[in-house]
Amino acid sequence: MQTYLAVTPEELREAGKYGRAFAHVAYRIGPDSTMLRQNLLLQTRGGLLSVSDREAPLIEDPQALCAAVLRECGRRGYGGVLLDFEERPRRDRLAFVERLGQALSAGRRALYLPESYARATPVGIPLLCTAISGGNFSQRLQEAAAAQGGASRLALDVERLRMDFRLPARSGEGEPLTEEAFRRLTEQERPSVFFSRDLCARYFTYGREGETHFVLFDDADTLAQKLRTGNAMGFAAAFLMWPEVRDIAGKLFPQGGR
Repeated sequence: MQTYLAVTPEELREAGKYGRAFAHVAYRIGPDSTMLRQNLLLQTRGGLLSVSDREAPLIEDPQALCAAVLRECGRRGYGGVLLDFEERPRRDRLAFVERLGQALSAGRRALYLPESYARATPVGIPLLCTAISGGNFSQRLQEAAAAQGGASRLALDVERLRMDFRLPARSGEGEPLTEEAFRRLTEQERPSVFFSRDLCARYFTYGREGETHFVLFDDADTLAQKLRTGNAMGFAAAFLMWPEVRDIAGKLFPQGGR
């Protein structure tokens, strides 16, 4: 299983100390179906092109956008594309994704895309989020692999979980905690922390204003365990966002990734 760190150009030097493959978060969809690029080092080559659709307009010419992505892949020697798409699978997005997936496949390059897009189109490798708050982590991966025809047709989106639930939390929805908010909370509460084998995450509880809170979170050990599980099952790849793991990179990759 290939592990990628998703990095901006400014983060590449720091993340490079850990010797991992990179998804270059430097591209976004611009006006008139163009692809806009941040300043990259001239020597940046290899890894994946990561393109965002945040605040992107309608893709009126999916073929032109597809051609721009392919040119950049050829210029930089990228082995594929990571779609960091936040918009729902609209018709214009899907037309682009399907063209891109077919073209990348023909050139033996990979396309990684969100689960929502994978449900709407047959191209690409779906990203399975590892941040779950219910059920069983290993079982979720096994069921997804069976439905997809094998774990090698899936990739892991290794999201670092920090979530505060007000019990009984019947909706299953919690409040995301920033790194700073989580740090303050643990300093204030000094809780006893436990490990959930089912969720492959750590947790603690605390009381406030008559309510019981359940906090579920990842650390270096739980993320490493999730990576080991995916690797043992034969998942194609795993992705971690560098800002989410910067503070624990030394524990996650103790040998510098080499």
